[in-house]
Amino acid sequence: MKNQWIEFLYGRVIVKVSGKGLERFLNVLTRDGLHIWNVKRHGTETITFKMRLRDAKNIRIYARKSDCSIRFLQRSGVPFLFKRLLKNSGFMIGAAIFLFIIFFLSNVIWGIEIKGAKPATEYKIRKELDKMGVKIGKVQFFVDNVEGIQRKLTNNIGDLTWVGVELNGTTYHLQVVEKNEPKKQEHLAPQNLIAKKKAIIVKMFIENGQKVVDIHDHVEEGQLLVSGSFGQEGKQELVAANGEVWGETWYKSHVKLPLVTKFHVYTGKEKRKHSILLGKLEIPVWGFGKTEFKEFETEKDVRKIHFLKWELPISYIHKTIREREPFTREYTNEQAEQIALELAKKDIKNDLDEDAIIKDEKILHKVIKNGKVILDIHFKIIENIAVGHPISKETPE
Repeated sequence: MKNQWIEFLYGRVIVKVSGKGLERFLNVLTRDGLHIWNVKRHGTETITFKMRLRDAKNIRIYARKSDCSIRFLQRSGVPFLFKRLLKNSGFMIGAAIFLFIIFFLSNVIWGIEIKGAKPATEYKIRKELDKMGVKIGKVQFFVDNVEGIQRKLTNNIGDLTWVGVELNGTTYHLQVVEKNEPKKQEHLAPQNLIAKKKAIIVKMFIENGQKVVDIHDHVEEGQLLVSGSFGQEGKQELVAANGEVWGETWYKSHVKLPLVTKFHVYTGKEKRKHSILLGKLEIPVWGFGKTEFKEFETEKDVRKIHFLKWELPISYIHKTIREREPFTREYTNEQAEQIALELAKKDIKNDLDEDAIIKDEKILHKVIKNGKVILDIHFKIIENIAVGHPISKETPE
């Protein structure tokens, strides 16, 4: 029979009819529009057939007008399943509540493990995690993802060089690399101080050792600046030369900056959408309708849903749609030159020690070509050029 699933939806029964005049009984049912199928004969006075539940409610009227007796053998379909569910509703509700509790607890933060951090640093990390809401008992969906947690910890705690964040089940695992503070050595091996690059000496602060150069001297890379050796040959005393030798050094920088730059800026308007991802099917939960922004950028946060220790093929998706608009920035030649100079200074500082000073800069060459300002810049830098070098027999005195 075609479309049996429709009959199952509305309910069906198997009817047993016994007595005389079975054919006449079936003809009456068919003539009055009662649909029957799978008619089977069992002996001379018994038949069975299937019919719809709504028709079975009226069949007894026809049975009373004939010499037949009826009996319902089997009931099937959605209406009967629904009745069984109602009878066992207490059990079903309890099972549903139990599964919901297990599901909920499987997506709560139950542990935070921190490795590689000193006790003081670990205390700072846990305090910062509390500020972000990453704490035991909090639902994972309502805290930042691991990338956001990692970024905020690195930015807000100065003692960290790097921190890795990983979520395994209900526990966050943090691997920490702290900054190594330079420690003053209690005892240095005998050493000289030599120049790490060529320069003109501008000032010196010698704590230990014998200087062999003076202010305004021009030195080459590797040249001896401060000797750790005292006394005459054969009666020398070796010490660890220590101090600072500041010299004027020189750097060149090549910078290109476009006069016209096109990019996008956010307008501040945004729309949020929430959905559930089942395999490849995304089901909207909140934030329906099309995005009315002409140009926009979508930030998607996908959270896997867990049940106990297993990761389900279900994900919670939080989308933030931000409106943006094109923007064109134009510089005059003078503005572009000044900004390019600042960019060059910034690049130079990245290659220098923190205490180095830019004394002077001079533009050696400037050209405007293909919509860009191109600069070659010469920098004069004041920096400490002294580095330690162990004393050996081959070291020049």
